[in-house]
Amino acid sequence: MTPIDLRSDTVSKPGPEMRRAMAEAEVGDDVYGDDPTVNRLEAMAAERLGKEAAVYVPSGSMANLIAVMTHTRPGDEIVLGSECHIFNYEVAGAARIANVLTHPLKNREDGSLDVAEVASSFRERGLHTPVTSLLCLENTHNRCGGATIPSADITELASIAHTHGATVHLDGARIFNAAVALHTDAAEIARDCDSVSFCLSKGLGCPVGSLLCGPTDFIEEARRNRKLLGGGMRQTGILAAAGIFALEHHIDRMAEDHANAARLADGLRQFEGFRPNRPRSNIVVIDLVRGTAGEWLGPLRAAGVLATPFGPRRLRMVTHINITGGDVAEALKRIDQAVAAVAI
Repeated sequence: MTPIDLRSDTVSKPGPEMRRAMAEAEVGDDVYGDDPTVNRLEAMAAERLGKEAAVYVPSGSMANLIAVMTHTRPGDEIVLGSECHIFNYEVAGAARIANVLTHPLKNREDGSLDVAEVASSFRERGLHTPVTSLLCLENTHNRCGGATIPSADITELASIAHTHGATVHLDGARIFNAAVALHTDAAEIARDCDSVSFCLSKGLGCPVGSLLCGPTDFIEEARRNRKLLGGGMRQTGILAAAGIFALEHHIDRMAEDHANAARLADGLRQFEGFRPNRPRSNIVVIDLVRGTAGEWLGPLRAAGVLATPFGPRRLRMVTHINITGGDVAEALKRIDQAVAAVAI
């Protein structure tokens, strides 16, 4: 039995057309700026996000860390959501490597931040206080069930930061999912942010990589920080070609992933022990009425469905380019078998 892998959209695998594009890619030494395929991907990414320039990096965590390092000085303070990826899943890189103080504010259920709390979080500059120099946002919001943050909300929060002399970084790991769900484009979502990162290896279905986009001088300094972190790569066009293919072919099709997530959540509601969210994009978060995440993962795996623990009494399932409507229907049948086998 082949497992239906819903742990993350990072588990997706490139199809034959993407692999062909990778095999045929023209390459050069990217650290010297000589890889034409990387250069084309960076230009394409900057245009899609409405920014002047972009730099290709190995991962989303590195893209966010580079952004924090480039926007701040050691000893500065950054404001961010308590549920955001930078605060929860990046091994405290902002503190350990960028040497900044993180000031988390409570995310609301829809992934947003309270405007008044953000406004009051910026410290008056003085002898005894750190400089609050950066506001970090996330869209879609992973831990808030793939919530999509409307552009108007980002504009309002960015305005507060800019009024206080701070910059704004958007962790847009799944920004194209947000754009599809909100019926807008990624540039509109990122318009008022000073920088934005996005992952190729999530909803876009690529094997590796992320892009960090922003003003030209910011990206020039970001390249130095990429080198510092060991992220300078050489004949990277083989990987960048996958990103070009994805940006040309895989954005509009994300609506299928969102529809499949909605079908999955609707099906899960038939089980008494599960309370799934109503997904806005491709992430289904399931509150467990009975049992713990640890108690459910084994039976689900035995039935051929892979999920991710998302807290002591929560699971996450993510639809992606390799999951069809038929896979969702089969997953629900298998989950039914797991439910029948578990006495919790």
